Amino acid sequence: MSELAQLIDDLGRRARTAARGLATLERARKDTALHAMADELGVAAENILNANREDAAAARNSGLSPALLDRLTLSPERLAAMATAVRAVAALPDPVGTVLRAWTAPGGVELSKVRVPLGVIGFIYESRPNVTSDAAALCLKSGNAVILRGGSEALRTNLAVAAALGRGLGRAGLPVDAVQLVPTADRDAVRLLCAAERHLDLLIPRGGRSLVETVVRHARVPVIKHFDGVCAVYVDAAADLAMAERVVVNAKCQRPGVCNAAETLLVHRAVAEKFLAAAGRTLLGQGVELRADARALAWLAPLGSPRVGPAQPADFRTEFLALILAVRVVDSVDEAIAHIAEHGSRHSDTIITEDAPTAERFLREVDSAAVYWNASTRFTDGTEFGFGAEVGISTDKIHARGPMGLEELTSYKYVGRGTGQVRGARGPEE
Repeated sequence: MSELAQLIDDLGRRARTAARGLATLERARKDTALHAMADELGVAAENILNANREDAAAARNSGLSPALLDRLTLSPERLAAMATAVRAVAALPDPVGTVLRAWTAPGGVELSKVRVPLGVIGFIYESRPNVTSDAAALCLKSGNAVILRGGSEALRTNLAVAAALGRGLGRAGLPVDAVQLVPTADRDAVRLLCAAERHLDLLIPRGGRSLVETVVRHARVPVIKHFDGVCAVYVDAAADLAMAERVVVNAKCQRPGVCNAAETLLVHRAVAEKFLAAAGRTLLGQGVELRADARALAWLAPLGSPRVGPAQPADFRTEFLALILAVRVVDSVDEAIAHIAEHGSRHSDTIITEDAPTAERFLREVDSAAVYWNASTRFTDGTEFGFGAEVGISTDKIHARGPMGLEELTSYKYVGRGTGQVRGARGPEE
């Protein structure tokens, strides 16, 4: 066994031991630990920020994209927000032990369906140090141990964050092995985690397409994918155009380097001329590059900006993670729904309209993890959903979909309570 394989095996064995203790831990002890973890992030702030400055400088020199550099960079305010998010998780109800259903079976056994932790979660992600503390907090609160493998560009920062979280766990008397970080940038660690079926109950990859595809290709452990966010805003013929402009600008510009930012703008032909003339000017003023189909280009080109140009077919399937927006004019809500079905990523899409039946049809027929009426796609987020934080936004349909909070990090088991019942000949054996 190689040294790296031995390391991953050791992390897995220690995590499995920690998970057995966490599964039955009462809420008060978990919440005490979460507050201690948040406190330690504050105590270690200078060390964490210094490590982050080193990571950011190295990433900048290596040519990391602006979107990923933004995700990587911490400020005192962002670090404080990380600690706040950990405390917010402590304030949430504990899902473990929740009885989802209770009934009496035909044979008289009292049955209940009870929420339980998954066990040990492997979490593979890129760039964002806040994910380290978010994932640790959510996994601990839901009774799971976690093995974190962040991107090489954030290794110094993640090590400093994980060390602070570990000190918080120790202060609270919980096993520090409940939260472990793979302490190497060796890419082979990802492959080894994918093969660690003896230790891991679930893998969650959160990052670019190449990372997710690598995990899916190699995994011998169940995987929940956080895939592309090719999110669309559709401006209907019956839209309030001032509202539509406000939503589009927010969805595209508020933070363009995240997965719930809008990448596609669809506009009904009945309002295209008026809307694109006004919203196009605002978007250009925000620094957005507009890649338009032929009909949209006819209304945007007169704005006279070098950032307006013709769209290529691939633009409508691209997660830009930058100030770039693909624009298309459509003839109907049917065409908008069909476009999203063909080109979208089933992440988040929204319709802007004052026509309730059209809106309800869009909400019903668009098959995405989150679908909105008169609201920005930027709301697809664990914090905005009231989950405290998230470990990712699943674009799968099985087990978890959309922002993954505490409930999505649990499974369930059936508990039976009897008085000596034995199985009779009621029907065919299962």
